[in-house]
Amino acid sequence: MIDRRDLVRQLLRDRGDLLVVSGLGSATWDVAAAGDHPLNFYLWGAMGGTAMIGLGLALARPDRRVAVITGDGDMLMGIGSLATIGVQAPKNLAIVVLDNARYGETGMQPSHTEAGIDLAAVARGCRFRNARAMSRIEEAAEIRSLLHTGEGPIFVSARITPEDTPRVLPLRDGHAIKQRFIAALNSV
Repeated sequence: MIDRRDLVRQLLRDRGDLLVVSGLGSATWDVAAAGDHPLNFYLWGAMGGTAMIGLGLALARPDRRVAVITGDGDMLMGIGSLATIGVQAPKNLAIVVLDNARYGETGMQPSHTEAGIDLAAVARGCRFRNARAMSRIEEAAEIRSLLHTGEGPIFVSARITPEDTPRVLPLRDGHAIKQRFIAALNSV
């Protein structure tokens, strides 16, 4: 299994103008730990909505690459979003699920992926162009390349260790996050 912080750090290294939408809790802390950036759109709520926010952004800005980084609990709650994304087929959208098989925000209870639900198989069934699972950090360079140049929609389920990592809290003011993101998006 993969160390979550190491994976996110490698995926976002030299990110250029990649737009990043992060799911609540640990995914947001991991993105912030990799380096705060005005093109990070941190979500502090909206459980199950991260992929759809990424889809909206990808459709609104087809000229930009969009990466959604979220957890298995968020993805399971928004599982229907994969079908909508598959139908819309945005070529500029990639989703990376940090799958620790736990609901980290509510006490580390086992999630459905612990019971064998295969999120990459669900994404394949929803017509994602590229859907895969990863369990070794050595695959990070290939996944990073997909985020920046692969034709989407792309889905990656990364099996990470279920450790509770220290929190790295970025800006928590939703309005300020939105304003900063819009300003950065419009300046490039």
